[in-house]
Amino acid sequence: MKSLYETQVHQDILSRIEALTENSQPLWGKMNVAQMLAHCLGPLNVTLGKQNLKKPNFIMKILFSFYKASLYNDKPWKHNLPTSREYRIVDKRNFLEEKNKLIELINAFYAKKDDPNWPSHPICGDFTHEQRGQMQYKHLDHHLRQFGV
Repeated sequence: MKSLYETQVHQDILSRIEALTENSQPLWGKMNVAQMLAHCLGPLNVTLGKQNLKKPNFIMKILFSFYKASLYNDKPWKHNLPTSREYRIVDKRNFLEEKNKLIELINAFYAKKDDPNWPSHPICGDFTHEQRGQMQYKHLDHHLRQFGV
C-alpha cells in the first residue's frame, strides 16, 4: 500500500488535486467536488490533532476495531460507503478555498513524516507510522478516483 509519507506519492496526490476543476463531476456518490475536498480535510485534521471526535461507547469501539484494518490495507473501498456524521459535508463550499486548505493540510501531514509524536485516534486508537501514512493515502486516493483523477 502506498503511503502519503512517500515523496513521490505526496507529489502524485498534489498533482491529482491540481487536475480537479470546480466542474469536475463524481463517478459515484452525492458530494460535489468542493464538498469532497472539504470532506477530505476531516481525517487529516483528526490525525494532526486539529479536530476532535466524540469518543465512541464500548460497543462502538469494539465494532470499530473490526473496521480499523480496512483503513490502511490494500483492498479498495467500495463506492457509496456511508460517511461518518462528523465528516459529512452537505452545505455549499468554495472550490478554490477547499482545494487550498486541503493542499496545505496534506503538506502539513507530509512535513511531519519523521515526527514520532502523533496523537492517538479518538475512535480507532493508535496507528503505526506506516499505517497512518497508508490510511491518509487510501482515503485521498478513494476520493480522487471518485472524481476521475
